[in-house]
This record gives sequence, C-alpha cells and structure tokens, in this order.
Amino acid sequence: MNLRQAQEGVEYTVRSIATGDSELESFLFSLGCYSGEPITVIAQKRSGCVIAVKDGRYSIDKQLAEAIEI
Repeated sequence: MNLRQAQEGVEYTVRSIATGDSELESFLFSLGCYSGEPITVIAQKRSGCVIAVKDGRYSIDKQLAEAIEI
C-alpha cells in the first residue's frame, strides 16, 4: 500500500521508498522519511497529500506519495 491509499489521521510505518532518484531519496531521508519511520497522512489532496514526519508537516505531490510504501 502507498500513501495515496492511506487513511487520513492514521499512523503508518514507512516500508520502502522507490523513487528511482537518489537525490530525492536523500532529501526525504533528511526530512526523516525513511524505512522504519512512522508517518501520518494529515490530508489527501487532488494533487498529492500532506504528511507528518517526525516534528514536521510536508506537502508532497501524488507521484511521490505513490512511491512511498507503507
């Protein structure tokens, strides 16, 4: 299951991130979004979703949301 299929307000654990772009994966790692880390979808939007990771909230596009497996 990926973040686009997640329910709002439920905490999940990141299983993997498959972006195919090492620079983007490195950026996500710096935000605290990596395998084994808890993640919560705050809101689903047409263009993506708003997530909570560690102490921050971030808006990501739907393509990236589909690359994050939970």
